[in-house]
Amino acid sequence: MIFSAMAASGAPPTLIYPRKSNQSYCYTGISSVPTHPQKKQKKRRCDYFDLSKEFVPYEKAWSWQKLIVKQRQVLIEKNEDFADTLLILQHHPVYTLGTSSSEEYLKFDIKDAPYDIYRTERGGEVTYHGPGQLVMYPIINLRYDKMDLHWYLRALEEVVIRVLSSAFSIKGSRVDGLTGSWVGSQKLAAIGIRVSRWITYHGLALNVSTDLGPFQQIVPCGIQGHQVGSVKSLLEESVSPSIEGGVGDNLHLNACELLDAAYDSLLAEFSEVFELSLHLRPVSDLDLLKEKC
Repeated sequence: MIFSAMAASGAPPTLIYPRKSNQSYCYTGISSVPTHPQKKQKKRRCDYFDLSKEFVPYEKAWSWQKLIVKQRQVLIEKNEDFADTLLILQHHPVYTLGTSSSEEYLKFDIKDAPYDIYRTERGGEVTYHGPGQLVMYPIINLRYDKMDLHWYLRALEEVVIRVLSSAFSIKGSRVDGLTGSWVGSQKLAAIGIRVSRWITYHGLALNVSTDLGPFQQIVPCGIQGHQVGSVKSLLEESVSPSIEGGVGDNLHLNACELLDAAYDSLLAEFSEVFELSLHLRPVSDLDLLKEKC
């Protein structure tokens, strides 16, 4: 099926095609490593929800994000917005499109898609989410960081680049004119965001042990001539010139161990780059969002 973007109220998505069997941003071009705009006297609190070992339906995670954004905006008006939020999870197989994505980047009949398709309000073109890919949805008030979307995108890229280095001894980089985190010509992390009154949502997706087959059915992020890679596939390329020393020590890791290592490092580097103090919240609190909103 393909669904269109839901209203900010969290209403059910609109079905466009049955399957037979505010602004959005995705800026490019800035390649410098971001630095935090100013040292904070005290790290701001960030509540995070760990669903990293679960496959969350895309519609549910999308709804949670919008309900949290709505709640945060109410708190801002009351001057009571004291904590940011982070969701980290995996999805069931799904394709998502950005607000202005072109269907020409789909290599199948949209009325007979291999997986559900959602058209969202994020920036960027089509991408795939599925098992083995860790997705981070930061819901951050940029008023406490830097009200600069270029800076925010570069900071998300920096998180992934640090994770690749610290957890896997893989040398990640940026590519001029393109958003995301790369190793050579392979894109390992896609980034697409939406910002509403300086509150961010949507985010980044890092391919850890992802089946890369579904990417063959699309032109990922609308970028021709580039490949999509994963941590697992790179570690299996023991002679790759893009990988630093120490790779052999990681080759024995199975998919679950790779996901655990990526998860731990993502939290650590996210906390460091954004200077946030992370606090685990019970997943059950997400089910209370509708009641509060």
